[in-house]
Amino acid sequence: MPNRQRITLQEDLTIYHALEQKGRLLEALNQADEVELDLSQVSEMDTAGLQLLILLKREAQKAGKQATIVAHSQAVRSVIDFCNLAAFLGDPLVIPAQEAH
Repeated sequence: MPNRQRITLQEDLTIYHALEQKGRLLEALNQADEVELDLSQVSEMDTAGLQLLILLKREAQKAGKQATIVAHSQAVRSVIDFCNLAAFLGDPLVIPAQEAH
């Protein structure tokens, strides 16, 4: 049975937090076979945050591991959609019912 770790980020995925978050994400990937990333609490994301998600996905692939985004905030979905990277990241972008109106 694979070792799975779930990380919930509550800080913004921006350049101001990128270095700290990079270390946290790569350490989780180092310790587990599967990393589930909950981004439902992220209120702001910029391209530095997007680069972290791409880095996590690529490092997981190189290591034969899995990194999955299991929840996306509106801010995260907006940046992923704007950059047309939903297919590259490969995780379903679920829109909660309260936001679908």
